[in-house]
Amino acid sequence: MKVSVVVCTYTMDRYDVFREAVESALAQTYDPIEVVLVIDGNPEVYDRVVAEFGQHENVVVHNNEENRGISYSRTKGAELSSGEIVAFIDDDGVAEEDWIETHVESYRETDAVAVAGYVAPNWVAEKPAFFPEEFYWLVGCTERGFAADGEEIRNGYGSNVSYRRDVFLDVGGYDVNTGRKGDRHIQAHEAPVGIRIREEYGKGVLYVEDAVVDHTLFEYRGEFRWLLFRSFWQGFSKRVMEVLYPGAQGNETAFLKDLFVRALPARVKRTIGERSTEPAKEAVAIIAFTGAVGLGYLYGLTKRDVLREEVDPETEATST
Repeated sequence: MKVSVVVCTYTMDRYDVFREAVESALAQTYDPIEVVLVIDGNPEVYDRVVAEFGQHENVVVHNNEENRGISYSRTKGAELSSGEIVAFIDDDGVAEEDWIETHVESYRETDAVAVAGYVAPNWVAEKPAFFPEEFYWLVGCTERGFAADGEEIRNGYGSNVSYRRDVFLDVGGYDVNTGRKGDRHIQAHEAPVGIRIREEYGKGVLYVEDAVVDHTLFEYRGEFRWLLFRSFWQGFSKRVMEVLYPGAQGNETAFLKDLFVRALPARVKRTIGERSTEPAKEAVAIIAFTGAVGLGYLYGLTKRDVLREEVDPETEATST
């Protein structure tokens, strides 16, 4: 069972962490493996990648003719792949050496068509004292209470997910209306794939917590202001999903109930019992981030152009 690992990047500013991601893919214990590197319309990055990794027989390098966004780039990577399984890792992720082996075991032992693993936070600076683990999804990591091992879920996180390639392409890959592109910080690009797989194949994404990717979290990701900004765009993204896939929303109601019935009261109790400021800060963050998500959703309701304009298929760009 050959596996293709797709890694996308777009700027020299992230090249060092991108290199770590690629090297972790090449260092996997599993074989046969192919690594597909998609550069999103940056000739400088493309030339550097070709010089550094182009000599590997199992590496494919492609440069989009222009910046097309993460969703287009990932689907392009799957199209260029030759593996039966296509796996995705972010350019700031570092996979454990048995990452792909664990994904493959899940396909061999079950009838899964998609597998998602655990995304662990790797803070460059110290984790902010105010940041609650229930909101790790804001930084692309697996949050507290996400899912049980072996549970079928709607979707996992983009830095640790794989699909049977034919299934992924059959449902159209990633939706170009989701995922970050330019100054549009739309999230939730994994959800449409999971929704369409459920509709077409009647199956969810299998969650396997032993398949681990460490997600590098730069210092700015721990800034309160940035997290509020991220929360706002998460809310906007929920509106995009509502327009694209009416009636196919996730477990937002259950999440909110857990926050206000369990998480907040627990922080208040700890603040009083332990006379500590940390749980109080987390309580404030929970309220602030939830409010920002709501504002982002309301902002989406006011926008007539909530979706991106569809684009014509790209003519073939340089690949090696």
